[in-house]
Amino acid sequence: MRTLTRLDTDSRRARRELDDHIQGDGPLARHTVKSTRQRHAGQASFHESAEKHVTGKAAYIDDLKTPPDTLHVALGLSPIAHGLLTRLELEAVKQAPGVIDVITFHDVPGHTDIGPVFPGDPLFVENDISYAGQCLFAVAATTLQAARRAVKLAVIAIDEQPASLDPVAAVQREELVRPTHMQERGDWQQALQQASQVIENELFIGGQEHFYLEGQACMVLPTEDEGVIIHTSNQHPSETQKLVAEVLGIPFHAVTVEVRRMGGGFGGKETQASPWACIAAIIARRTGKATRLRLPRSEDMRATGKRHPFHSHYKLAIDANGIIEGGDIKLIGDCGYSPDLSDAIVDRAMFHADNAYSLGKARVTGYRAKTHTASNTAFRGFGGPQGMMIIEAAMDDIARKIGVDPLVIRKRNFYRDGYDITHYGQHVDQLKLLHGLVEKLEMDSEYWARRQSIGEFNTASPVVKKGLALTPVKFGISFTAQHLNQAGALLHVYTDGSVMINHGGTEMGQGLHTKICQVVARELGLDLEQVRITATRTDKVPNTSPTAASSGADLNGMAARDAASKLRERLFDFAASHFDGGLDREEMRFEDGMLVAGMDESERRIPWGELVQTAYLNRISLSEKGFYATPLIHYNRATGQGRPFYYYAFGAAVAEVSVDTLSGEYQVDRVDILHDVGNSLNPAIDIGQVEGGFIQGMGWLTTEELIWNDKGVLVSDGPATYKIPTFGDLPATFNVALLEGHPNSMASLYRSKAVGEPPFMLSISVWSALRDALSSLTQYQLSPRLDTPATPERVLLAAQALREKAL
Repeated sequence: MRTLTRLDTDSRRARRELDDHIQGDGPLARHTVKSTRQRHAGQASFHESAEKHVTGKAAYIDDLKTPPDTLHVALGLSPIAHGLLTRLELEAVKQAPGVIDVITFHDVPGHTDIGPVFPGDPLFVENDISYAGQCLFAVAATTLQAARRAVKLAVIAIDEQPASLDPVAAVQREELVRPTHMQERGDWQQALQQASQVIENELFIGGQEHFYLEGQACMVLPTEDEGVIIHTSNQHPSETQKLVAEVLGIPFHAVTVEVRRMGGGFGGKETQASPWACIAAIIARRTGKATRLRLPRSEDMRATGKRHPFHSHYKLAIDANGIIEGGDIKLIGDCGYSPDLSDAIVDRAMFHADNAYSLGKARVTGYRAKTHTASNTAFRGFGGPQGMMIIEAAMDDIARKIGVDPLVIRKRNFYRDGYDITHYGQHVDQLKLLHGLVEKLEMDSEYWARRQSIGEFNTASPVVKKGLALTPVKFGISFTAQHLNQAGALLHVYTDGSVMINHGGTEMGQGLHTKICQVVARELGLDLEQVRITATRTDKVPNTSPTAASSGADLNGMAARDAASKLRERLFDFAASHFDGGLDREEMRFEDGMLVAGMDESERRIPWGELVQTAYLNRISLSEKGFYATPLIHYNRATGQGRPFYYYAFGAAVAEVSVDTLSGEYQVDRVDILHDVGNSLNPAIDIGQVEGGFIQGMGWLTTEELIWNDKGVLVSDGPATYKIPTFGDLPATFNVALLEGHPNSMASLYRSKAVGEPPFMLSISVWSALRDALSSLTQYQLSPRLDTPATPERVLLAAQALREKAL
């Protein structure tokens, strides 16, 4: 296991250790597959832009060079959450120094609604204002300062109306952005009626700001054919291409969108990067000048959506041993003012309301509440984390009611033989993996010895209480919208033997491009240095899906593999027919930069460069496209049944915390993680994803609190008022390991599993451990209600409530 206990400030020593780690030597090497010089898929390798990141050479949107007459855009945003725009006087804005253009709703030449799936997202306000931060107009000026000064000169009059900010009340009034949806399996009502025991509770789960390091930004260049080239920090270039074309009233092929890398995305740039590209494109076409638009942090936080807050409720039938027999779970997602992606996000919350447990005869209902806030959107886990929270709360609550350790209740309720069908009808395979993974972590983390030690500590300590929790993760992998489960790739081999690969996925720091290059290197038997990746562009690979749903490597890696394998087979066919003496087609392989044919003494080796040159001179194509579509998946929303996921990724985490019950302050003392990635594509990157996902999830559940005032204006709109985790929040001991020897049971890319989102939900162990510590105030008889984020204030109030109940 990898243990992080301190920060090494000696950068040279750190670099030597990382070099050893990658090469399979040194103190960190036990966590990775030992690598050869080639560093193919399945072996550890540096992120393809790692050195550029740390040296500042990596180019982000603000680093791109533009013509000297480039325009800069500032936005006029609504100061109120709900009302009617009665006056928008912009004459003074237009006359301000440096201002070149000002646009409003009435200046949009094509579509004015840019809803990504369903309508409801106007580019600019025409009349109705639906949230504080909604865009009223845009100003383009010769400098950013001039544009921002000019925005302040607008005369705005609004007939303010009461804002709807309570999603529970909105559901009661049937104010929804999309219809309510249910998933049912068995007679759940009968299960509740005949149960020996029924347990119920509710929970509020707070939202989360994406807080990407690079904010929303784009640069648009007008082209000579009435089109535009858009450089954008964006997870879904094809959708932005479509929306910009529709807003401008031009064909899709006139719009080219390019994404080299993002400074973070996390879902916040899946749909909500498009409005800014649309605005900048309108101005670029109107003025004929390059146009930049980038949102300041405070405006970014007010104008864009967050992770959906949820209000959830469960009512479960359990037997005397705490095993769930059935029940009813209700999930209310606060969607904000428009649909955006909320239909699918609430669906995924419903899919994951079971996490790793059989619900028996159960109904899960998802409500999509409409409120006057920014439209909430995709975020790492896409509703899955919120869905899991309610059943994990139930596991703790059942344990206190039955009087046994929560881990015992969790293991009793795991999916198991005879209880392996989800409430939406999908069979859960790899049950032995789930059970074995948890048992291994239980043993390696010394869970039971620590439980006894913690019990003794809490008995002797009246104020500071320790808590311990082991929580699992079962996360479904695939887009739940079937048509998105496809990808393309374009491969070029040049006559010097160098290789260029392009695909439809986008790089936001997660290492996708690195893995794709490794796939191609593996298929062609080349050193990784011989394979280069280019920016994602809509004129190279068209009609791409967003980089989301943890599917980036699964889909695009398979497409790249398809292209490389087609080219490899073509070169084998050529070599068999061309070279003197004949080469056995069936015994050909690429390895170490060579075409190898035959075995032992008859083996013949032809260098890759020589083969490529010879193929070119004989007019053999050295370019290939690849494509992949995920098989087997389907889902019927009318019946709430199907197989929405190709496979499940599993994991588990043990968290230990110390809580001062008189102040609410706490610290995370230790975390142990064992995570399932099948056959890892790149252990170095995958471990980093597990670590980063866990810490981001821990921030969601502990420190990251979104606060609106009673008028619906976001007041936690910057790093001074919104607290993401810092280095000081890391557990003092942080043990992370990848489960080895368990390849994916499905025919995925080299039998690997996705790693982007599943680790995020491992952080639920921290929240559960806080509840465990608080429960000790009642000798583990009562389970506290602890809404999230579990700030010290909430922890203190929960402690006070338990003390009052215990009297």
